[in-house]
Amino acid sequence: MFDSLSSRLEGIVKRLRGKGRLTAADVDEMLGEIRTALLEADVNVGVVRDVVERIRQQAVGARLSEALDPGQQVVKIVNGELTAMLGGETLKIHYASRPPTVVLMAGLQGSGKTTSTAKLARWFRSQGRQPLMVGADLQRPAAVEQLRTLGKQIDVPVFSQPGDPVDCAKRGLAEARRLGRDVLLVDTAGRLAIDAELMEQVRHISGAVQPDYTFLVVDAMTGQDAVGVAEAFHATLAIDGVILSKLDGDARGGAALSVKEVIGRPIAFASTGEKLTDFEQFHPDRMAGRILGMGDMLTLIEQAEQAFEKDQAEKAAEKLLDGEFTLDDFLEQMQALKKMGPLGGLMGMMPGMPKEMKDANISDDQLKPVEAIINSMTPLERRKPELINGSRRTRIANGSGTTVGDVNRLVKQFGEMQKMMKRMGATMRPGKKGKAGKRGGRVTGPPGAMPAGLGMPGFPGGMPGGMGGGMPGGMPGAPGGFKGFN
Repeated sequence: MFDSLSSRLEGIVKRLRGKGRLTAADVDEMLGEIRTALLEADVNVGVVRDVVERIRQQAVGARLSEALDPGQQVVKIVNGELTAMLGGETLKIHYASRPPTVVLMAGLQGSGKTTSTAKLARWFRSQGRQPLMVGADLQRPAAVEQLRTLGKQIDVPVFSQPGDPVDCAKRGLAEARRLGRDVLLVDTAGRLAIDAELMEQVRHISGAVQPDYTFLVVDAMTGQDAVGVAEAFHATLAIDGVILSKLDGDARGGAALSVKEVIGRPIAFASTGEKLTDFEQFHPDRMAGRILGMGDMLTLIEQAEQAFEKDQAEKAAEKLLDGEFTLDDFLEQMQALKKMGPLGGLMGMMPGMPKEMKDANISDDQLKPVEAIINSMTPLERRKPELINGSRRTRIANGSGTTVGDVNRLVKQFGEMQKMMKRMGATMRPGKKGKAGKRGGRVTGPPGAMPAGLGMPGFPGGMPGGMGGGMPGGMPGAPGGFKGFN
């Protein structure tokens, strides 16, 4: 979503790099480009004016700094302003002393409100809570049925009854108390546009359940319209936070960068895909880092910890360093990596990732031929790829719908990776023999390495390589690794 803005800001920083100091002309030029970049990103005009003026005040004072070069000064200033625009601090959820904690979901029809309700319920479950969802959207056909279907997928019960939405919400609150549920999420009705009837109904529901949090679901694709919607709902409900849906879309990001400045409420959560798992707390500082090309290692690590079982990942890393990593292990790691989210999104979280890599259209589908090749092998061939001769390669290629050349590349790259990791294991664990390279049950690795298993397969903590040959990890068959697959 922020690709265009990110490219613009990175270009500004690049041009300032190497200058001895920021002159008045440099500041004016930089501010003009930042203004253009924000306007092109569909940021509210008033917000742009305020932000540019704040950056000007800081940039003029920064000219006297000798600790940072101009490029670093600009990054620091713009990063601070972007973080403030996106909300400043991550919203911390405080639970009611007398359960349940009530969350009211509001928004226009089509904004993704019902799906976001289920995603938020799943998030509460991951925090150890026991949520109940209430289907109080009794006007849209099949809205309650949609919520029930989603509830079954995440194992969260749904309460609803026909009739008056306000009465339904009240009874839902009583049901949550009866069942001992500690979080109640109320999905309210939406409209295609703001109208008096919609606002009156949602106001009465809010008065009936007295929510601890009122979240407004905003479609990030709507751009400037999102600001007007946020202002209207905030005037009626006193919004506590915003949930951005469709943040994975190709809109310019103006909604995300404008809402906080306009209504003074933070973005609380963001929906980053269609799956119920594609939902996360919104961290303004991390998102600002992504926009400026600085990566987002903390989110990447958190997603890795959720996708990889700790014991399983450490066992895989140990086998990798001992040279005992098989194609079965590789397949298992690849499938776990896909659980972390779209590969294109993961690339954008990595610091120092080349622009052409972040802009590359990398999809999970590009890994399917690799999986097909491995699945077409016998168990013995996966354990001992060196046994795969010419006739076996032909059989595997035919069975996987690929070519013999594709099979050859996978087998060759995997063999080279095994040799490299075995040498690396000997270097990392000098004097160790066999499987003795552990400290306190954990495989030792380079300082700052991410959880074992994330580097699938490659340096422990490395991300998939092979994409242009630039990154450590060298995942055989990653996009760019099998040229015939693209």
